[in-house]
Amino acid sequence: MEQPKLTNKEVKKKNRNRIFRYICTHEKVSNPDIATELNLSLPTVTNTTRDLLACGLLEDLGEMQSTGGRRARALCAASSSHFAVGLDITRNHLGILLLNLTGAILKYERSQLEFSPESSYFCAVYQKVREFLQGTAVSDEKILGIGIAFPGIVDPIRQTIQYSHALGLRDLPFAAIAKHFPWPCTFLNDANAGAFAEGTGTASASFFYLSLSNTVGGALFHQGHLLPGNTFRCGEAGHMTLIPHGKTCYCGKQGCVDAYCSARILSDLSGGRLEDFFEQLAHGSPSCTSVWTTYLEDLATVINNLHMILDYDIILGGYVGSFLSPWLDKIRQLVRDRNTFDEDSSFVKVCTYQVGAAAYGAAMQIMEAFLRTV
Repeated sequence: MEQPKLTNKEVKKKNRNRIFRYICTHEKVSNPDIATELNLSLPTVTNTTRDLLACGLLEDLGEMQSTGGRRARALCAASSSHFAVGLDITRNHLGILLLNLTGAILKYERSQLEFSPESSYFCAVYQKVREFLQGTAVSDEKILGIGIAFPGIVDPIRQTIQYSHALGLRDLPFAAIAKHFPWPCTFLNDANAGAFAEGTGTASASFFYLSLSNTVGGALFHQGHLLPGNTFRCGEAGHMTLIPHGKTCYCGKQGCVDAYCSARILSDLSGGRLEDFFEQLAHGSPSCTSVWTTYLEDLATVINNLHMILDYDIILGGYVGSFLSPWLDKIRQLVRDRNTFDEDSSFVKVCTYQVGAAAYGAAMQIMEAFLRTV
């Protein structure tokens, strides 16, 4: 089917967005560089960057180093013009992250805060955000919004946190949360947020993001977009049945992936600190080694099942994902042993964002919404 032709206005807007996004991914760049890389005319690029400079979205860094001709002007994104805040809410902790216009993480903190659906909890969250922002020189008017990631089903149609076993809540309206913050709020599932972080800047990527945190979740990212599913439950890998009639999951069912692959399986052996588990594992702890061996075998089964259904890359994220780089070859071997087809299992990957991924993805939702308007 023939695609409808874009109007001149639509072409101009598309080019403006491409140019700005390109500049955001480079420390400094000139108009001729942009024209060459994006295959656009120099007048088009020059007029566009002039407008972006006038809007305060770009900065002029002066002349580039001479290459023999007239020196071009060096441009960069005005990274301090706009910011976004991301929150990662879990049962016992709160992660807060600040990023700038170019997507650079300026600050991240994670602290203990027991969740409650009551207003007092969100007042406490807001106070934590205020304390977090102190000393950053970021004014309220420069903050575009706040992205909030939850471990549960987030329903953008009904505007509610529909259901969260992990937090023990049902049908919490977005408005009941947003009223505590002076900025626009965006809400999304924590695994979706982690997947969005991984997919940022890779519009052609398609993968399944397996979030191995205190609860197991997942998200399907297809060609630059999160796929929500008919009831916004796409990717709920944690509640696939791994072993029928097996261990009891926190959801009340038996044999769920979560009961075998959550971070708690490991951290419970080390006083609740996952980093201590891996330290003890590195020192040859027999109990940690035994649990880890079983954990990897179960994880390989889950990965293989997901890949058989989707035929996509599988990215391992969440708390456990941040520790898996040294174990990637072992995991790939276990997956390869289960794989029916002659594959090298390079489709198994470790997450890029290993600290604050859900908070980062939540903040990037805010920033991406802004970038689409430029």
